Amino acid sequence: MISILLAASVALVASLIGTPAVIRFFRGRGYGQLIREDGPRTHFIKRGTPTMGGTAIILSAVIAYAFATLTQGPRLSPGGLLAMGVFVGMGMVGFVDDYLKLRHNRSLGLNKTAKLIGQGIISIIFAIGAEYVADTSTHLSFMGATGLDFGPFFVVAIFLILSLASNAVNLTDGLDGLAAGTSALIFGAYVVIAFWQFRHPEFYPPEVTIHANAIATAAAATMGATMGFLWWNAPPAKIFMGDTGSLALGGMLAAMAVLTETELLLVILGGLYVVEILSVIAQVASFRIFKRRVFKMAPLHHHFELVGWHETTIIVRFWIVAGLAVAFGLGLFYNDFLAGGGIG
Repeated sequence: MISILLAASVALVASLIGTPAVIRFFRGRGYGQLIREDGPRTHFIKRGTPTMGGTAIILSAVIAYAFATLTQGPRLSPGGLLAMGVFVGMGMVGFVDDYLKLRHNRSLGLNKTAKLIGQGIISIIFAIGAEYVADTSTHLSFMGATGLDFGPFFVVAIFLILSLASNAVNLTDGLDGLAAGTSALIFGAYVVIAFWQFRHPEFYPPEVTIHANAIATAAAATMGATMGFLWWNAPPAKIFMGDTGSLALGGMLAAMAVLTETELLLVILGGLYVVEILSVIAQVASFRIFKRRVFKMAPLHHHFELVGWHETTIIVRFWIVAGLAVAFGLGLFYNDFLAGGGIG
């Protein structure tokens, strides 16, 4: 418990103090946000706001996790290292994407193929490490492994989980503080889930409980770093996380879901992200098939902007939806524990 509290506290302070330094660094080099020409007109005022702020989240979380691990334990758990490795690796892919956008002064960075290759490499490394080093189950999981075993296709499953989660966070990152606030809530849920698994080794499989304390510490560090960043990212944002932050956060959520055997539960915990990505799928499918759009603009938060909702109203209401999804997911997790004979 001490390592979890320490990781969250150090990450929060480091992010609160470090993010302004990142803002000054990127502003001095002219690394400002580019705005889609077809987006809501109210966003043009945000042009030039420093971006790639995800670097502050990543650095703060890594420093906090390392400090908590080296001073309080858990001692270099393979599960914790794998989760943090995915976090940093996906952030690097996002950083390259952001940098190319700024360098070429356009809203497109890495092409789809290059981005998928980067995500694929990280997926392969994580899948091999999870299966052969961390002894993670290759079965599809909900709140524990199900009967569906991916077997030799485990790498493919990991790639789909990582890419879907990271891209879902990326799509949601369109309003000040929306993705950061939502992610902080879900990471908080994973602090609870992983710590609960650690405290009840008699109920959960050993391949989960052996890494659970490390996963809880990593989740706490990421939550604290995201909350510290949110202080500066809240509307009106002083900095944006960019793909550097959104891909890293999404990848970290996916990695924790795999290592805690809660892959399908992440769909519920991240309900807002699911709604956002489904809105894009529905928009694209409807236009290609029927030549008509379902929404004024996708992802969904932009639709409500064009309807006339104030940006802050959308953010707060979406946070409420995200919070309800997290609460429902945690409720299912605890109910599964009780139904299985666990005693809280």
